[in-house]
Amino acid sequence: MQTVISLLTAQIGWLALTGAGVSAESGVPTYRNQRGEWQRKPPVTHQEFVGNHQARQRFWARNMVGWRFMSDAQPNAAHLALVRLASLNRVSHLVTQNVDGLHQRAGSRDVIDLHGRVDSVSCLSCRLRLPRAPLQVWLERHNPGFARLAGVIAPDGDADVDDLDHSTMRVPDCEHCGGILKPDAVFYGDSIPTVRAEQAETAMQAATGLLVVGSSLMTYSGYRFCLWAQAQDKPIVIINNGKTRGDELATAKVGGSCSEVLEQWLAHVEPDRFTDVG
Repeated sequence: MQTVISLLTAQIGWLALTGAGVSAESGVPTYRNQRGEWQRKPPVTHQEFVGNHQARQRFWARNMVGWRFMSDAQPNAAHLALVRLASLNRVSHLVTQNVDGLHQRAGSRDVIDLHGRVDSVSCLSCRLRLPRAPLQVWLERHNPGFARLAGVIAPDGDADVDDLDHSTMRVPDCEHCGGILKPDAVFYGDSIPTVRAEQAETAMQAATGLLVVGSSLMTYSGYRFCLWAQAQDKPIVIINNGKTRGDELATAKVGGSCSEVLEQWLAHVEPDRFTDVG
């Protein structure tokens, strides 16, 4: 731990890349275990969602349950520590693989949402964009059976609906053209928009080092930050409770709670803030 804290404290201007481990402390379920392996059924891919009505039924059944986590989740100490570290110029850029918007709700600015957000949806045909929250009312009204069941199983996460019969699940269509509505998140099998990827690469070039917080880096979109940092001869620090794809490239790594490590770093750069004046 001390090696990581010393390395982080030695310079300013880190790019923080966050993953599911940050939001897990807010109660948002994760897909992978500490070995980086799937611990529940993989999410619907982009190709499945676009090309298969049954896949969309499965997705919206899960999403109707999962939305309760997203809407109720609150930023935790890790999100708040990153806000403060940014205000002290210790973190110069924040890129997240999460789609929950918790960094922004905590007060972080200029966040690059690498994989998009789930709090809005867009029509794949006419590009009409809508907020996600009102759809919950529609989904529960048109799928009362699923809505009641979801209320029982919600504490264990949205994947628990996978073994149910989705054949009667009604899915929302675009109110303007009848097209397919899809959350504004990058699904597996799809690509990160070019402009967003270029923003992320520019941010890495401007940073002094890479700090990975709560990500297994199993997807290439996250792992390539390690490749960029390595090519730029910049230090790589990983905070993650388990194996990551970037372990061999890391300058230093520590496990445990993301919030505890970030708060220890913050205590070193702003000791007066953590002094007990009582």
